[in-house]
Amino acid sequence: MCDEAKLARWAREGLNRRQFGLLTGAAAVGACAPMASGSNGGGDGDISLPAMTERQVSFETPAATMDAFFVAPVSGPSPAVLFWPDIASLREAKRNMARRLAGRGYAVLVVNPYYRDVAGQQFQDFADFAGNNGFQKVKPWREKLTAEAIMADATAAVGWLDAQPEVDTARGIGTQGYCMGGPFTFWSAAAVPDRIKGVASFHGGGLVRDDNPMSPHRTFDDTQARYLVAIAQDDDADAPDHKAILREAAAEAGRRAKVEVYAGDHGWTVPDSPAYAEAAAERAYADLLALYGAAL
Repeated sequence: MCDEAKLARWAREGLNRRQFGLLTGAAAVGACAPMASGSNGGGDGDISLPAMTERQVSFETPAATMDAFFVAPVSGPSPAVLFWPDIASLREAKRNMARRLAGRGYAVLVVNPYYRDVAGQQFQDFADFAGNNGFQKVKPWREKLTAEAIMADATAAVGWLDAQPEVDTARGIGTQGYCMGGPFTFWSAAAVPDRIKGVASFHGGGLVRDDNPMSPHRTFDDTQARYLVAIAQDDDADAPDHKAILREAAAEAGRRAKVEVYAGDHGWTVPDSPAYAEAAAERAYADLLALYGAAL
């Protein structure tokens, strides 16, 4: 998982804010742009991206007013995606990831999971988070993000999506999450099983919680979705039994699930992460598109 010890290690290895910034700029732009035809890992080839519309939005939940970023093709109603960011929350790297997905024909809502305490972007990028005591800043906000709270948030977010003209309500909804957002995708699918049909967790933390009845791996029975569970290689080294537990739980519930360890460390799919690994990230992106193509 992404933790303070890893941030300290990155600092010891000499990854300073300027180097973080180079990663943020170059990799985020690359993640949003079409890739050359035949490039590694399921890039967007040489297709022309459709015109898109984007806006900052807000809507009511049982707790407060949630704010979010919404981007969608202008060509017509599209299947929707509920996007849960990582610990550093809303920022340009996440908006670029959403724009890239919208370019493939999805209406994407990137929510602010910390909306109970703060609105809008709190960190410019992951370097800002790492260099400005991010863990301590978000700690009291994260403590409120229980399974029950996320399920209520997901229900409200899906309701908002289904009311938008850009969303094709005849199609299922996807949800994807990163780091702390990984478990949120499982809880989202359990909260709105009749709408959420595709679940993707990328280096999700806490998917198996032995002492918690709401552990994400115990929610498969409550859903109607297909799954992609993309595990970081260092997370797998820390908990090598979790992949088998997840596979067995999905099989017992009759859910289709691809549970796989990828050649990247925690954060490898996120362009402004110091662990970003382009080839493995492109492979994960291709697997995401395959999931949504089959499920939505």
